[in-house]
Amino acid sequence: MDYDKTDFMLLDHTADLGIMVRGSDIKDLFEKAGLALIQIMINPGPDRANKSIQLSLEGNDPAELMVNWLGEILYLFDGEKEIVTGIIINSISPTYIDATLKTVSFDPEHHDIICEIKAVTYHQIEVAKKDDYWEARVIFDL
Repeated sequence: MDYDKTDFMLLDHTADLGIMVRGSDIKDLFEKAGLALIQIMINPGPDRANKSIQLSLEGNDPAELMVNWLGEILYLFDGEKEIVTGIIINSISPTYIDATLKTVSFDPEHHDIICEIKAVTYHQIEVAKKDDYWEARVIFDL
């Protein structure tokens, strides 16, 4: 896996779950947020990524882009049964992302679902550049 639990912090939120993520730049932030979502939802087991998915998304601003980004990663798991195990961001701006996602198909014999997330919400969404880092606050509907 390409992530570490210290890359994000869980936020206590009534009937929902939130995360606070920091990255050295916008690329690092989106990478960490995507991997945090997977880590919250599932124990991916050994990294046996055998597929690559190309993903290009837009948003009107960084917050909308983050919701679209995480929503697509959530859809890959819920709709396509694909677990993202690695992220390579090829190009990013505050309103556009192009990435290659490394995935493995969900297998209940090798993967444990930890938390079922229904949706990525706009509630209290924040994605902003701070002094020398980027920070995001995202709430998930459980």
